[in-house]
Amino acid sequence: MTRQYKETVGVRRTGWAALDRDPQEDKVEFTCPHCGERGSKTARRERALYHFTDGFLQDLQGEATQCRSCGHSLRVVPVVMLHDQDEARRFEAVFSEELAATAP
Repeated sequence: MTRQYKETVGVRRTGWAALDRDPQEDKVEFTCPHCGERGSKTARRERALYHFTDGFLQDLQGEATQCRSCGHSLRVVPVVMLHDQDEARRFEAVFSEELAATAP
């Protein structure tokens, strides 16, 4: 029996896009599709495993996690790596509809 997880888009900020946090932290940020809460988890995959797809460096295998707010299991896929503020703005423009669909 295979388990079905709801999927959500994850963001991994590096370089200039991550100036607001400790440089030692390497997190994947996401929004829970069940409850709409923002969450984060420690990134596990190496940056070298990300591939250039659709204009961004992405990990299409994703990562499994559990929402700390509602407790549901979910799959964070794709994980998009953003390096600077221009990429962050472009990401918001491209994925804005998907991110709004996961909000309650």
